[in-house]
Amino acid sequence: MNKEEIKAMSVPELEALAGKIRERILDVVSRNGGHLSSTLGATDLIVAMHYVFDAEKDPFLFDVSHQSYAHKLLTGRWEAFETLRQFDGLSGYTKPDESPCDYYIAGHSSTSVSLAVGAAKAIRLRGEEGERIPVVMIGDGAMSAGMVYEALNELGDRKYPAVIILNDNEMSIAKPIGAISRILSQAMASPFYQKFKENTEKMLDRFPESARYMAKRMEEGLRMITPGILFEEMGLEYIGPVDGHDIGQLIETLQTARSMGKPVIVHAQTTKGKGYKIAEGYYEHWHGVGPFDKESGESLKKSGRPSATKIFSDRLCALAEKDAKIVGVTAAMPSGTGMKQLLEKFPDRFWDVGIAEQHAVTSMGPLAKEGFKPFVAIYSTFLQRGYDQVIHDIAIMELPVAFAIDRAGIVGEDGETHQGAFDISYLRTVPNMTLFAPRDDATLEMAVDFAADYPRPCAFRYPRGAMMLENGRYPATPFEAGRAEWLEREGEVLLIGYGNGVGRAVATADLLKKRGVPAAVLDLRFVKPIDRALLEAATERFDRWYVFSDGAKMGGVASAIAEALMPACLERVEIVSFEYEDRFIPHGNTQRVEASMGLLPEQLAEKILGDLKKV
Repeated sequence: MNKEEIKAMSVPELEALAGKIRERILDVVSRNGGHLSSTLGATDLIVAMHYVFDAEKDPFLFDVSHQSYAHKLLTGRWEAFETLRQFDGLSGYTKPDESPCDYYIAGHSSTSVSLAVGAAKAIRLRGEEGERIPVVMIGDGAMSAGMVYEALNELGDRKYPAVIILNDNEMSIAKPIGAISRILSQAMASPFYQKFKENTEKMLDRFPESARYMAKRMEEGLRMITPGILFEEMGLEYIGPVDGHDIGQLIETLQTARSMGKPVIVHAQTTKGKGYKIAEGYYEHWHGVGPFDKESGESLKKSGRPSATKIFSDRLCALAEKDAKIVGVTAAMPSGTGMKQLLEKFPDRFWDVGIAEQHAVTSMGPLAKEGFKPFVAIYSTFLQRGYDQVIHDIAIMELPVAFAIDRAGIVGEDGETHQGAFDISYLRTVPNMTLFAPRDDATLEMAVDFAADYPRPCAFRYPRGAMMLENGRYPATPFEAGRAEWLEREGEVLLIGYGNGVGRAVATADLLKKRGVPAAVLDLRFVKPIDRALLEAATERFDRWYVFSDGAKMGGVASAIAEALMPACLERVEIVSFEYEDRFIPHGNTQRVEASMGLLPEQLAEKILGDLKKV
């Protein structure tokens, strides 16, 4: 379907199109998994956006772009949508490589208004104002991040033309005002009201000072009972709230906003999961889903071993029951990080601060200073957003904050913006920081115990899903700061694992043993401080070392090992890293992605055997 066909449709035809889009989204996501409730709720908004604006010229900016499935379907990807989130298929987020209608990659939240400001500046410099205009669709959750308000502050000051659609599907911005707000908002959304307001402002300038003062106070009094006061005080026009599922009203409102030639907030209220009764409303379970049965809504994934997230959550909850000094925070991921049960059980000691990673990290510093033990549970990819705070507000003062880094390593279908590849590299450079990692379920529990008692900043990482190494393969021993542990002492080569990489090393060692090549296996446990004495002693026994870690090679575990060894020791060994190469990792089934990178145990075993033949 092209843009001319969309713009030629009547409102009933657009409503029918929105229904077909929802059916397509539901069909594909039920089989492939993906983001469901938010994108179903945004469908009518996106149809109206495509009717009023031109995605081939106007920068369309989605925040976060997991809401953009309908946009993909309206821009030539109806058939390709079958491959959503599959290896070598469509991304679950906007991606310019897929379509010129995808203006920017957007996998992390709260970037859209800054992008709109940048695009608006470029449009002005190119002399294209009036021909092109940035269009943002931002979810209410993304509005909790400070970056949005930094951008709104400049936008309101500079007055660059832009239309920002606030997709409000959770927050109760307008509920306290109720019917009065709805009546006023419908009036404010009309071209008549906007023209009336503009003419009134011009007329007021001609009034005597006393009359102008009284008239201005009346206008401000009217605005105080609308939910847009915050935005208008920042210098932005506000329209809304409007019904985010009334395509006719949305078209009229967006046409008005576009014609104003200034920054405008259009506040649209939508229902998550719209069109799929089972998911309608606010249910976090339906935000991101795996394959499920459309009729019942039941997951098709069979239950297996407990996830690392659940093990972390259960252990922290058990410790929190015994120790009132244990507190914690997450940033808009209570279920994903396992903090939900702690938030429910200890609401005065555990907090979800929304999409505000910087604030989450910094706010735990004073708690540590006051004698509490804070745990910061954040995905590896999102902790990147709080990196300066880790350094400035925690590490410099050596405050005993524990960072529980979830989704470390490859996370699969969410792809390059979400892979947990960099936390080892970016945290290893921070002074006063201790980095360690468990190898299995039992040592993950011990990692939580160690972190709870550790008197300095520390971080431990664990993967999405279950740990690779089966529990009980090796006896679990408590962590000792800076101490590694031998799992298999004898062999022709040395395999060194860190965290979930230990499971990969053990699986590779098993395959090598079947091929007649026994391998020693070392669980590094700590990458900072590193067990220098044990490593230097190992250079006397093994001259070929292979390093396994679910993290980036550059600045990673093999680098840490090489940096730790004395030059004389380093001359005795060849270190081969099986960590991630210096490139972004694509989306897709985790095993398919790892196979493409040559990281499956059978592939690694063949590489090692090939190396040994060359010796």
